[in-house]
Formats: sequence, structure tokens, C-alpha cells
Amino acid sequence: MKIIDWYILKRFLVTFLFTLLILIPIAIAIDISEKIDNFLEHADLGFYQVVDEYYKNFIIYYSNTFMPLALFIAVILFTSKLSNNTEIIAINNAKVSFTRFLYPYFIGATLITILSLLMNHFVVPSSSKTRKKFEREYINHKRLKNELKYVRDFSLQLTDSTYIFIRNFDTENNIGYDFTSETYDGLELKSKLVSNRIKFNKKDSVFTLSNWRRRQIYSNRDSIFSGTKIDTLLNFTPKDLIYKSALSQEMPSDELLSFIDLSRKRGVKNLNAYLVEFHKRTSLPLASYILTIIAVALAFRKRRGGTGINLAIGIGIMFIYIFLMKISEVLGAVAGVSSLLYVWMPNLVFGCLAIYLYYNARK
Repeated sequence: MKIIDWYILKRFLVTFLFTLLILIPIAIAIDISEKIDNFLEHADLGFYQVVDEYYKNFIIYYSNTFMPLALFIAVILFTSKLSNNTEIIAINNAKVSFTRFLYPYFIGATLITILSLLMNHFVVPSSSKTRKKFEREYINHKRLKNELKYVRDFSLQLTDSTYIFIRNFDTENNIGYDFTSETYDGLELKSKLVSNRIKFNKKDSVFTLSNWRRRQIYSNRDSIFSGTKIDTLLNFTPKDLIYKSALSQEMPSDELLSFIDLSRKRGVKNLNAYLVEFHKRTSLPLASYILTIIAVALAFRKRRGGTGINLAIGIGIMFIYIFLMKISEVLGAVAGVSSLLYVWMPNLVFGCLAIYLYYNARK
């Protein structure tokens, strides 16, 4: 690397860190103003606990979330300053091509992308688990408690041939009603177990069925058995009944993939919300390259209005990107669509914009 490369890379990374350190305190201040009443509601909640369990993990989550935005703004600010100081003119006069000029920027974007990938796949999920646990207990405890407490009209495939159905289940008390288990041989029903009430016993991991009835189907006859109460082992726990997309944010990527694979084998119909979360962990960091090209191409030329006009255009483009990203996440979570395609759609659109600006800047 030449001296100019080290100069650009160092200034690029310093501006990026500076931008990130500006955004995080703003986010913290806004969050405190919204949640101060929730904190004061709990007399047993101390300052150290709020900082250690919530805001430490809040900073980790939003630092990672703001990385692409901070990178984009940093590149525009730094490159605009180079342009306004006529340093880019000197670089052009030295016969340095636009492609060669991007070299230190891509090194910086690569460092940030690697850091963001590691945080997205491993660090942030573990951090989010602690933060969301705090939110469930002290901030959104009433709403989240009801959301995760009751499961209605749930079906699950336990094995290749066994399916269960539950009308409703209380995950707090581990009690459900209108339980059905069916076993098939191909398309032919072999046995059916029905119970008015089902209860999970944590101590021995056994389900207790009340007012149960079993029908066993043979080639030339059926047998029906019934009783008031019976204990049985079933290949699931009440935790398996809770399928909420928010829980995917708390799983490291290897655990999330295992969960998706197990759920698919159990016949869960729509797992796109989990697939969106998994694909987003890779697509957002890799967007750093696209945003870097766009930012450099916008700020490469000296404009009337200087840094202000470049920053205004850049922020507008960034908000369009965030808007498309949120829409693609919602659409990608719909059953029957390709979650991978929808998650990567903003990158594809802005990738085309980056290619256009890149070739235009080369001229």
C-alpha cells in the first residue's frame, strides 16, 4: 500500500468511528426518554442492572445496526472533504484511476464487513437474548407475556409418521386442551389418540392426558381404548409450541439453522420469518461494499454546495435503502415466497445503482 492509501484508510476508519459514536448516544437518549417511566415503575430495578443487562447490550445491537449507515455517512463526509480541499484533483493529476482510488475504501469496507458478519451471526444474538429478557421483565412484560403465554390451533410433525394437533395451550401453566395425535403408514391412518386436556410435567418430562381415547386401526377391525388419566412420553416440549419471529433474533446462526431444519422436519408450514432473519445477517454487512461505491461516486466530484449537498443526497439514498429493506423483510416473511430473494432485493437494486454511478464516475 502507498502512503495515500494509508492516509485514506486511516481517515476513513476514524471518520466511521466518529460517526458511529455520534449516532449511538442519540439512540440512547431517545430510548431513555421513551422508557424512563418503565424503569421507574420497578422499585427493585437499580442503575447498574439497567446499564449491565439492557444498555450494554443495547449499544452492541445498535452499533451493529448503524454500521452501514455510519459507513455511508463517513465515506461521504471524508470524500467530500478530500474533494473540497482539491486533494482528489491532485490524485487525478497523478494518473490514479477511479478504480485504483477505491482500493483503500474497499479495504476499510472489508474490515467493517467482517466485523459486522461476526457480530451478526454470533455476538448480537447472545446479546439480544439478555436484552430481550430484560424487556420482557421490565418494559413490555404485560404485552409480551400474553403473546408468548397462549398458543392456539397448533400442529406439529413429531416424526415421519406422527402428527399432533392442539386447540390451545397455556405455556405458563403447561396445560392444553383438545389434543390429538395421529400416526400414519403412508397415507393410511393407523392410530389416533384424543384427549380433552394435556399437561406437561417438568419434573419427569411426561405428559398427562385426561379423558383420553385411543383408536387403533387394523386391516379388518378397530380397537378403541379410553380412560380418565394416563401418562405418556411425547417428542416435544411446550417450548416447541412457541414460534415467534422475535425469538430468532436471540439464536446464534448455527442454532437458528438447526431450529429451522428441525421445524421443517416437524411440518411447520411457514418458516420464512426465521429465514429472513438468517439471510439478513449476511446481506446487510455485504451491503457495505455497495454503499461504499455509491458514497464515493457521489462525493468524488466537487459540487456547488460542498459537503452539505452530498450529505443530503446520501442521507436520502440511505433512507430509501432502509425503506426497501423493511418492505422486503415483511414481504419475505410471507408464506410461499423466496425469503432469500426478497432479503437480497435492496442489495440487487442498489447494486445496479452502484454499477451505474461507478461507470459514470470513471468517465
